[in-house]
Amino acid sequence: MPRPHRLGEEKPVGQSLVCLPVLLEGERAVGVKALLLRKMKLLFLLIEMWMILEVIVKITEAEKQHKKNKERNLTEQLPVKDRRILAHILEKRKLLRIINKKGNLLNRKTQNKGKKKGTQDTVSSQTSVSSSTRQTRKNQIVEGNRLFELGTRMLHQSKNQKQKEEAYLIFAKAADKGNLNAMESMADALLFGDIHAQNISAAVGLYEFLANEGSSKAQNALGFLSSYGIGIQHNQAKALVYYTFGSAGGSMMSQMILGYRYLSGINVLQNCETALFHYKNVANYIADKLEKNEGVPVEKVTLADRTENLSFNSEILDWDVYQYYKFLAERGDTQIQVSLGQLHLTGRKGLEQDFYKALYYFSKAAKAGSANAMAFLGKMYLEGNPAVPQNNITAFKYFSMAANKGNAIGLHGLGLIYFHGKGVPVDYDEALKFFQRAAEKGWPNAQFQLGFMYYSGSGVWKDYKLAFKYFYLASQSGQPLAIYYLAEMYATGTGVLRSCRTAVELYKGVCELGHWAEKFLTAYFAYKDGDINSSLIQYALLAEMGYEVAQSNSAFILESKKATILKKDQMYPMALLLWHRAAVQGNSFARIKIGDYHYYGYGTKKDYKTAVTHYSIAVDKYHSAQAMFNLAYMYEHGLGISKDIHLARRLYDLAAETNPDAHIPVFLALLKLEVKHLIKDVVFHNFDVKWKQVKLDVHLGPYWDLFIIGAIVVLLMLLLGHRGD
Repeated sequence: MPRPHRLGEEKPVGQSLVCLPVLLEGERAVGVKALLLRKMKLLFLLIEMWMILEVIVKITEAEKQHKKNKERNLTEQLPVKDRRILAHILEKRKLLRIINKKGNLLNRKTQNKGKKKGTQDTVSSQTSVSSSTRQTRKNQIVEGNRLFELGTRMLHQSKNQKQKEEAYLIFAKAADKGNLNAMESMADALLFGDIHAQNISAAVGLYEFLANEGSSKAQNALGFLSSYGIGIQHNQAKALVYYTFGSAGGSMMSQMILGYRYLSGINVLQNCETALFHYKNVANYIADKLEKNEGVPVEKVTLADRTENLSFNSEILDWDVYQYYKFLAERGDTQIQVSLGQLHLTGRKGLEQDFYKALYYFSKAAKAGSANAMAFLGKMYLEGNPAVPQNNITAFKYFSMAANKGNAIGLHGLGLIYFHGKGVPVDYDEALKFFQRAAEKGWPNAQFQLGFMYYSGSGVWKDYKLAFKYFYLASQSGQPLAIYYLAEMYATGTGVLRSCRTAVELYKGVCELGHWAEKFLTAYFAYKDGDINSSLIQYALLAEMGYEVAQSNSAFILESKKATILKKDQMYPMALLLWHRAAVQGNSFARIKIGDYHYYGYGTKKDYKTAVTHYSIAVDKYHSAQAMFNLAYMYEHGLGISKDIHLARRLYDLAAETNPDAHIPVFLALLKLEVKHLIKDVVFHNFDVKWKQVKLDVHLGPYWDLFIIGAIVVLLMLLLGHRGD
């Protein structure tokens, strides 16, 4: 009998041979089972793959059908003129696809034929066909780019609606050649209503096509529309994805939106460093433009402050006022001449940039002896423009004339000439002297130049403390490049303690000077002309980018319920959201509005306690007379807070002291309060229990206090009338 095999011991040969048939038979049985299992698994896998392929085919067919329907619906929704243009573009692209397919098929056939025959003719014909196709495509691209550049020039030089329409017709031709930039311009025009009536659904269709082609601008636009639910489904997560892809593709607007979202924690975790990254990228782009004197003047009109008279405000120059200024300028008022010259030089206060008019007014004022006019003429010749050629000698002459009169702008101009070596050898010592003299007179550009010299070590030893001092002085006057370099210092901890939050806030201020800020003017004029939808969509885009004025303006328009691009039930909730974002950025009126929304239950449930909280913030932080009045009323009636008549009286008095316009409302409120307590003390004297049981709201109605005030006012008028007799 064989002994059992021990661990680690070699098996005896005889034992192995005896057991081998049994083992083989067992292994055969196990192998058959395993084989069956494998076959079953393979069968199930094939069935599963077949089902998946069938689903994919159905989805693909459905997507093709949906795309056809969308293109058909897109063209149907457009006006007749736009429908023809868009249909032509889509048809052309369809034909190009068919031609490319046929070309590829022909290439394959000729290739196979060449293989069979083995001749060189088919290879050469194939090469010629492919080269001719490439040449055709290249010609189309060149022609598309040429047309787009032509349309862009025409659009910038356009002065009326007809010229704009001609520019967009050229964009349509460029789009027909496959130019994506032209398609982006057409989509923007449809979205904002630049040429014809606003057509959001058509714009969405074009943006979706462009986004599939990799357009970062289209991805940004779709992100914005998804964020508000305009034209497409409201989806913040999708909006964030679009913004991320837009940012990766180079969209400055997407980067700015992401910077604002990470700064404020909107649908993302608040992250200062990520916000800094995005804002810094945009600020670098803007600073480069500012150094080339390509900055955009920003005129921000707050609609809530202009409800009574939109034609009169300090940000936009009214036409009648402009005509009056022109009259004074022609009469020889040098100060007005210089002011009009400045407005036309930079295109401020709603006036178009016109170098010829600027030259005209500066020349008239300079002949009359105005040092400022001489300095601005020097600036025009130093930089060069369509009205005057660049001329360093003439610039030096005018700057010297102004500087001899002690003019700060002239001194700064001479400093620039020596600093950059414009017509003279570079001389940092001379430049430093002129900058110092101009800075002492308070000219912010000279203060910035001094800061830059100490920051970069140009002609002086690097001194970050002095650089910070001059940058800070210039930033107080709003000098944008000084703000940018302050942000750089705070971001890197150069010369100051590093502060991410401060750097982000400063970068944000620079970013808001981008070319997109031009929409403030177009949105304002659209609102003034009654095109509420176009105005709202432009303000809403700026609001998404973090502009506080645009947030309050968008909320103001939504609150009026005049817009039709959003559903009625979306108006108040969206307005409340925008008021809140504006309030976080320091808008006191927005803070009061949030209190009002919670008080009346607009877009949210009635909540007196929350209303009291927001009114209190407006009182403590901004000393708002309106918030004081509202809070006093709530203390008087015990709404959301313990009733306190003495504190109510104190707040009413404070409101009157803070704002003279509050005197009449405060007088009436205090009169009502005193009459109420007079009735309580005199009529119901010694009847405290009965007084507690009397409810004037029940017996006389909820507005009994207003009736009493009205009666008192009538009595006062009668008394005054009799006194006059």
